[in-house]
Amino acid sequence: MQIHVVSGGDSLYSIASTYGTTIEALINANELDAPANLVIGQSLVIPIVGQFYFVQPGDSLYSIAQRFGMSYQELARINNIPVNAALNVGLRLYIPELPKPDITANAYVEPTGGTVSQALENSARRNAPYLSYLAPFNYRVNRDGSLTAPPLNDFKAIADANNASLMMVVTNLEEGAFSADLGHIIVTVQAVQNTLLDNIVNTAHQVGFTDVHFDFEFLPPEDRDAYSTFLRKAKDRLSQEGLLMSTALAPKTSATQEGDWYEAHDYGAHGTVADFVVLMTYEWGYSGGPAMAVSPIDQVRRVVDYALTEIPADKILLGQNLYGYDWTLPYVAGGEYARAVSPQQAIALAREHNVPIQYDTTAQAPFFTYWDAEGNQHEVWFEDARSIQAKYDMIKELGLRGISYWKLGLSFPQNWLLLRDNFNITKSSS
Repeated sequence: MQIHVVSGGDSLYSIASTYGTTIEALINANELDAPANLVIGQSLVIPIVGQFYFVQPGDSLYSIAQRFGMSYQELARINNIPVNAALNVGLRLYIPELPKPDITANAYVEPTGGTVSQALENSARRNAPYLSYLAPFNYRVNRDGSLTAPPLNDFKAIADANNASLMMVVTNLEEGAFSADLGHIIVTVQAVQNTLLDNIVNTAHQVGFTDVHFDFEFLPPEDRDAYSTFLRKAKDRLSQEGLLMSTALAPKTSATQEGDWYEAHDYGAHGTVADFVVLMTYEWGYSGGPAMAVSPIDQVRRVVDYALTEIPADKILLGQNLYGYDWTLPYVAGGEYARAVSPQQAIALAREHNVPIQYDTTAQAPFFTYWDAEGNQHEVWFEDARSIQAKYDMIKELGLRGISYWKLGLSFPQNWLLLRDNFNITKSSS
């Protein structure tokens, strides 16, 4: 798979000719709804086996081969050129498909309004082939240890049909928000814990979950050790039942990081007890905050670098958003919330307002600004093929277990093509 960034004068015909593919293949891979109107700065995935590399100033066969993990003799042979050939800038070289690492891929799916929409179910069905786990969000713990289940509809059948597993997401959500009071009860009251674990085990076996995933957020800081003790108790019980246990972790950059979201999450304890963890490495740019990248890679990298001091790499799933936000400027604290947009919707907005898409190389994220019909300025940050590929490169570099998406429902076809191109996805029978 190749990534091409649209520049002035590009057309689907010229791009297809450059990479030796067809216009139809480009339209299908990128699900282009206006193929005759590309946006400057828009990234496209090119559906080819392997990729092309265009020689840059200072390149040599040796340096290019090293970059792609192959010998310069093999690179010369594949491209039918002498090993001592002078390389002209702009020369197109073919790079064959490289060996792909195995990873675990999870995606949360969140029904809203107490029902599973047809669009959400279709999204799960369309993307389950790329997943190790499908995670319906969420089983809410009640104060007596009982559980309130989400609607599951056909999620189990969808997972089974695609050799994926179901993840049982258990939370301390109460009245639409994570509850510190409820969390305190769960991690400190033994009778509630015993009832809860009985209910979790019964539900997991009845429905067919293979992993129990605790997403307890905004716990009181003083409950840090109590939460870790609860996880050890839960792990013992779940292991006896043949179930895996995973947890969601706030994106910390140090053990002493302060804040209600962070302090009760002990990375070292979770890394020891859990089978794997999900780092919630997103929402730097969030709907109620100022405009910025949702998961800027420089900030994500800080979290991962710290996590690796406490948790083995083969237990870490990198959290990744599948959406962006459209903020109305200027930002006012407590003011209008940003609107969530899919990558496809973001591109359509840029095209509608005839503005180019820019790319922040520090955050590794695309963005643009526009003015609406009422004279309000907007700033949009979202994800594209480049920003996702940067995360995949980091997963490979650091040997992480895999990736966890928040959440299915918004269209981002490029992500799934690149995921398949970069990795072999482990499945239930793997």
